[in-house]
Amino acid sequence: MPPLNTIAARSSARSSDRARRRPLTAWTAALAATLLLVGVNWLSGNSLLSDGRGDNDSLMRLVEIRDLVAGQGWFDLHQYRMGPAGGIVMHWSRLVDAPLAALVLAGSALTGSQATGEAVALVLWPTLLAFAALWLLIRLAGRLAGDAALLPAALVGAMALFFVATFRPGAIDHHNLQLVLLLATMLQLSQADAAPRRALGAGVLTAAMLAIGMESVPFVAVAGLWCAGLFLFRGERAVPLRFGLGFAGGSAIAFVATVPPSGWFDAACDAFSAPHLLVAAVSGVGLALAAHLGGRSLGSRALGLAVIGLAAGAVLAGLFPDCLRDPYSTVDPRLRDFWLNWITEALPVWTILATRTKMAFAYYVTPMIGLAWLVADARRRGLSRTGLLAGTFLMAAFLMSLWQVRGAMFAIPLAVVPLAAWITTARQAAAQGGRGVALRLAVAWLVSINAIWAAGANHVAGLLRQGDAARGAQEARGASCYAEADHAALAALPATTVLTISNLGAAILRFTPHHAIAGPYHRNVDGNLLVLNAFMGDAEAARQTIRENGVGLVAFCPGNDESGVLAGWAPDGFMADLRHGRVPAWLEAVPGTEAATLRLYRPRRDD
Repeated sequence: MPPLNTIAARSSARSSDRARRRPLTAWTAALAATLLLVGVNWLSGNSLLSDGRGDNDSLMRLVEIRDLVAGQGWFDLHQYRMGPAGGIVMHWSRLVDAPLAALVLAGSALTGSQATGEAVALVLWPTLLAFAALWLLIRLAGRLAGDAALLPAALVGAMALFFVATFRPGAIDHHNLQLVLLLATMLQLSQADAAPRRALGAGVLTAAMLAIGMESVPFVAVAGLWCAGLFLFRGERAVPLRFGLGFAGGSAIAFVATVPPSGWFDAACDAFSAPHLLVAAVSGVGLALAAHLGGRSLGSRALGLAVIGLAAGAVLAGLFPDCLRDPYSTVDPRLRDFWLNWITEALPVWTILATRTKMAFAYYVTPMIGLAWLVADARRRGLSRTGLLAGTFLMAAFLMSLWQVRGAMFAIPLAVVPLAAWITTARQAAAQGGRGVALRLAVAWLVSINAIWAAGANHVAGLLRQGDAARGAQEARGASCYAEADHAALAALPATTVLTISNLGAAILRFTPHHAIAGPYHRNVDGNLLVLNAFMGDAEAARQTIRENGVGLVAFCPGNDESGVLAGWAPDGFMADLRHGRVPAWLEAVPGTEAATLRLYRPRRDD
C-alpha cells in the first residue's frame, strides 16, 4: 500500500486534472450551444444581413462603421446624412465601432471586397459574442449548481439568446456586447472571494459597460453596491479596494479614448462624458480609499460609505443637475406623444399587459421563475454567495424591464443561471427515483424556455379568436420596407434629401446614398418633429416643408406600422392622403414605383 503522502499527492493531481478539464468542458459546451444557436437562426431565417427587420440600431451602426472606415474622424460622431441640414451628433460609443471596423477591414483585405468584409463582420461579431455569453452563463451556472449544470445552462442559454434575438447574424447594436460585459463582471465578482485580483477586472468591465451605453447604469450601480456591501457587512477590504480602482481607472481610460479633449468639460447625460467620469472617480476612488483605511465597526464603515455616496451625489446634483432629470426631457412634447411613447422597447409593464399580453408572458415569466427558485433554494439550503449575486443582478434587470421592456433583453439571459440550477436539482432528484420526479424534471425544462411561453400565449390567443385577427391584420399591412430589395429603386436615384417616416431613416442611410430627415433617435428632435408635422399636417404644409428643406423625394411605405398610425392620428393629413391614393398635384410618382413596396414621389419641376 503506498504511503499516505503519495495517496494525497495522487488525489491532488487528480483534482488538478479535473480543474484543468473543467474549463475545456465549458468551452466545448459553449461551442456546441453556439452552433445550435447559429443553426436555429439559420433555419428560422433570423438574419439582418439583407433584411433590417426593423432593427434600426444595427442598420445605423453599420452606417457609422462605414463612415469610420471611409475616414471619418474617431471622435467625430456626426451622422451627416440624418436630420436637418448639417446632420446630428450620435450618442453611441466608438468602443463598439472599433472591433467591428477591424473585422470589416480584415474581411475586406482578405476577400478584396468591402461588401464581403461587411458580411463577414455581420456574421462573425454576434456569433463570437454569443459564444462568450454562453460560456459565461455555463460558468456562472456551474458556480451555483456544480458541473451538472453544464448541459441545462448550454441548452436553456442557447434558447434564451435565440429568443432575445440580439445575437442573430447582423445584430451589431451594443446590447449584445453589454450583456457579455455584464456576465463577465458577474463571473469575476463570483470568483473574487477566492481571488481578489479578479475584482480589478470586474471594475474595468463595469467601466466599459458604462462607457458603451447608459442602459447599463443599473448594473453598474449593482456591481458597486455589491462590493460596498462586502465591505460594510463583512468587513472585506481586498475586493472593494480593487473594484474601486478598476472602475475609476477603467472609466478614465474609456473617457480619454472616446471623448475628444475639446469635449472633456461638456455634459452629455445620454452618453459617456464628464458627469459619468467624475461620479466614477469619486465613487471608485472613494470606495478604494474606504477599504484601504478599513473600519473596525459597522458604524464606521457605514459612515465612510455614506460620505462617498453623498460626495458622488453632490457632484452630480451640483455640477450636472440635468442628468438627474428624465433622460428624454429634451424631446419635444409632440414627439413624446406621437413617437417616443409608442416605441415598443421603451414601454412599461402596465402598457405591455394592457396592449401586448402575449409579449408579457414571453418576456416576464422566466425571470420571475428564476427569482422564485433562488428564494426557494435559499430557504431550503441556505443563501450562497453566488446565488445572492445572481439574484441581485437578475432582480435589477427584472425591475428595469418593468420600467422599460428592453430590460427583458438582460433579464431573460440572466434568468438562465437559476433556471439551469433548478433543472440540475430536478435531474439529481429524478436520478434518485421517486413519485413525480420525472414529471417535475420535464416541467422544469419546459417552463424554462421562453419560446414555449410565447407559443402557449399565441395558442391561447388563437383559441380566443385573437390570433387569426392579428395574423389578418399583419397580412393586411404588408411589407414594412426594411429589406435591401425594397430600397433598390431609391438607391438607383441621384443622392438627395428624402422625406419619410422615422422608422425608415436608418434603412435609407444603410441601403442608399440619400439623406433622411427623420430617424428613430432622441437626439434628432428637429428632424423628427419636422417630418411628423409634415405627415400629420395637410398637403399644403407638407409642400412648404419640402420646399424649405430641399427635399427631392418623398418615400411612402404603405405596409409600415408608422404609416398607418400617423394616418390614423391625422385622417385629414398628408400621410392619410398618400394611404388613400390622394396624391397632391404638385407630386409625381417616380416611374416604376407606383405599386412598389416603397413608393417614391418627387416634386414636379414646375412646382
